Amino acid sequence: MNDTGIAASGPRKAYRKKTARVFSRMAVTALAATLLAGVATTEATAAGQDRPELQKAMQALVDIGFAGVQMRVNDPRGEWVGNAGVRELGSAEKPSTDGSFYAGSVVKPFTATMVLQLVAEGKVGLDTPVATYLPKLGMDRRITVRMILQHSSGLFNYTGEYYPDGTFKPGIPATGREWVENRFKSYKPHELVRLALSKEPRFEPGEDWSYSNTNYTVAQLLIEKVTGHSYMTEMKRRILRPLKMRHTMVGEDRTRLPGPHARGYYRYQDADGQWKVADVTRQNVSLLPAAGDLISTTEDLHTFSSALMGGKLLPPELMAEMRKPHPKSAGIFGSYGLGLYVQELGPDCGGTVVNHNGSPPGGYSALMISSSDGKKTLTASINWGDTAFDAAQVPKTLDNLVKAAICG
Repeated sequence: MNDTGIAASGPRKAYRKKTARVFSRMAVTALAATLLAGVATTEATAAGQDRPELQKAMQALVDIGFAGVQMRVNDPRGEWVGNAGVRELGSAEKPSTDGSFYAGSVVKPFTATMVLQLVAEGKVGLDTPVATYLPKLGMDRRITVRMILQHSSGLFNYTGEYYPDGTFKPGIPATGREWVENRFKSYKPHELVRLALSKEPRFEPGEDWSYSNTNYTVAQLLIEKVTGHSYMTEMKRRILRPLKMRHTMVGEDRTRLPGPHARGYYRYQDADGQWKVADVTRQNVSLLPAAGDLISTTEDLHTFSSALMGGKLLPPELMAEMRKPHPKSAGIFGSYGLGLYVQELGPDCGGTVVNHNGSPPGGYSALMISSSDGKKTLTASINWGDTAFDAAQVPKTLDNLVKAAICG
């Protein structure tokens, strides 16, 4: 999934069509999940809590076709942990509630946080041209740091661009049979950015909004240039070690998930148009550096989300910038700020929630949702299966899940 978010307010018609296509092609069509045998079962542990509404909402994801789910909810009542479905097709074993998974675009808030920390330190200017720091790329000097974090730069998305008129301009193999056949290919950030810069921009800098993985790979290059260290080194220093997040990393050229994990599958059409299913548990996520290459656990994502929203990683003025949505960014996930979607659920549901969900190209989806103060969080991993289903059910099912966890 290019960015698996939670259902939110509707955008302009053209954007809605585009978003639906992206969600369908990169996520929902491939989020083909089922139980190979038997009826899904649910197990939850909650330190004495009985939360049937959470169990029901989690089970609904399996009922619409996903193979398995592990989920963690933290709120003033304590912590609730549960799982449903299976960790592997043909098995009755449930997903581990402490298992690792590909979290995809959930890495974008991590990237944005590190850039904003550099802003707080006076090493980067939020409205300074990116070319000031990365002159050798030859980027348009109108593109600012804010624009790359906000997706308003207009830079071509190197994983391919979907346009409102239904056309698609391909980038690297990131969907379908092409991705399956190339899923172990290794990529370098510079080559991906240079590919994007060789393509016509989607729009003039700052004139519109469009989600582009290129922006966050540029942000990785910015972090590395300004600090003189690798992206992972800075993530460890700035986020993982201070928060004691021991099970989070970027994939780089890794092709295996560490520790216990569920298996992920991907449904695609072969050259003859026949539907096939591939086990994509092993894949190389270097095609999405700093944009979709995160590996984590539900516990670590809770730790990060609650710390970020609780003000432990950024000063208040930059948190306000992070949560300030772009006026043209409204979509099914909310409206985009700087590395976060912001969604209004109304006074009956605690007001504002923030989220950034994600997926690698196939096999897994991750959810990271929080109340605006970090006191309520929902983190989850979904492993895909082998059967297609009605994509229209996904937003409503996820919306019900958020309401059960956050509205409570």
